Amino acid sequence: MKSPARVLLAGVAAVATVGALVGCSTSSSGGGDESGKVELRVATFPPGADAAAYEAFAAQEKQFEDEHPDIDIIGVEYEWEGPTFAVQLAGGSLPDVFTVPFTDSKTLLENGQLMDVTAEIKELGYEDAFNPIILDGVKDSDGNIYGFPRQAYAMGLHYNRDLFEQAGLDPDQPPTTWEEVREYAKKITDATGKAGYAQMAINNTGGWQLTAQTVARGGRTQVDNEDGSAESTIDNEGTKATLEFLHDLKWEDGSFGSKVDLDWGTINQEFAAGNIGMYTSGSDVYTALVRDFGLEPDVYGLAVVPIEGDDPGTLGGGDIAVISPTVDDATKAAAVEWIDWYYMQKLLDEDAAVQDAKTLNESGQAVGTPVLPVLSRELYEESLVWIEDYINVPRDQMKPFTDSIWDQTPVGEPKKATQEIYALLDTVVQTVLTDENADIDALLAQAQADAQAILDQ
Repeated sequence: MKSPARVLLAGVAAVATVGALVGCSTSSSGGGDESGKVELRVATFPPGADAAAYEAFAAQEKQFEDEHPDIDIIGVEYEWEGPTFAVQLAGGSLPDVFTVPFTDSKTLLENGQLMDVTAEIKELGYEDAFNPIILDGVKDSDGNIYGFPRQAYAMGLHYNRDLFEQAGLDPDQPPTTWEEVREYAKKITDATGKAGYAQMAINNTGGWQLTAQTVARGGRTQVDNEDGSAESTIDNEGTKATLEFLHDLKWEDGSFGSKVDLDWGTINQEFAAGNIGMYTSGSDVYTALVRDFGLEPDVYGLAVVPIEGDDPGTLGGGDIAVISPTVDDATKAAAVEWIDWYYMQKLLDEDAAVQDAKTLNESGQAVGTPVLPVLSRELYEESLVWIEDYINVPRDQMKPFTDSIWDQTPVGEPKKATQEIYALLDTVVQTVLTDENADIDALLAQAQADAQAILDQ
């Protein structure tokens, strides 16, 4: 049965129109094989994903090709790395369809590194179905659209239930304040010898998580001005409190652990191996923990990030599905078909959602990982009902997050020079974690001045 949400799409016939374009455009130069099919190179998973993930993808690839016989899908291993993106684009090594974080989309579209898909999104009819705040992240100053928002997340506190139990802590009652996080971390380290708490610190992730925890404590690292400029506000009480928290975990409590050079991949690896009690990251990371890092589901717990201060919130993020600006018209049309089928329809259509969930479930992939809706909360919650027979993630172990996240105010990541300033803040985090006598006030004052210089360029 089709969901009533399908009426959000202004004309299902538009989908067929795009499909017809694919068929008609296969004779264009480039993008085709000897059979006349359009070859479409699409991003799959980061290197190291388990075999089951590829089995699930192969099943979905076959389903798509059965429905679109003029398109030949070629999966390509892919992991977003901002510093190497321009080189990959220039060298032609990017897939035709890939994903990029919200934080990078503005810079990429301004640099002409993403394909304009305004007409295609309007033809498909779901421009108005997107959360307008999220859609704004992929628009230029003229309102043109350069990607399909496909997934969003809020920051969460991920924790190891087994280490909690070893430390005499109730895994169904995770910490709700930063002071409790510190107390729990000390108990975990004392009982197990493992890092009670860890935090990312390199490859721009240190700045990302410092910003997330600043927001959770009521601070902001950047403020937008009405004239389009931005003001660096890194030197605030929320950022200072975060750095003091890290300093105390590391140097007073000894519960931070010895690894101070972790990024997104390595902290997930350490957590999955049972070496970390707690850390903060996007709420959607469970899928990667199981698929790419071998996490045992029984040990996983997820809670909201503690919030405090006068104006606290939870930092959000996500990614968008985009098309390489170098593809020809035939490949672009095929890419739109794939994005609509692979990423978007499972958010909008009951049949598509069930087929996707069933395929993933049968291949042992995570179904039901907590995310934030790129469309509406109502539609997201309805989709969970559609797929309830196939949900296989331990949602009971995620209730401290799913029961409380709607009570937290979502806050978007800083819009200007995001990754450059995250990289600058990496150094601040690393200094605090490697120098017991680091002058936090001086570090913040210098970081704010350096960030403002970047913003003023």
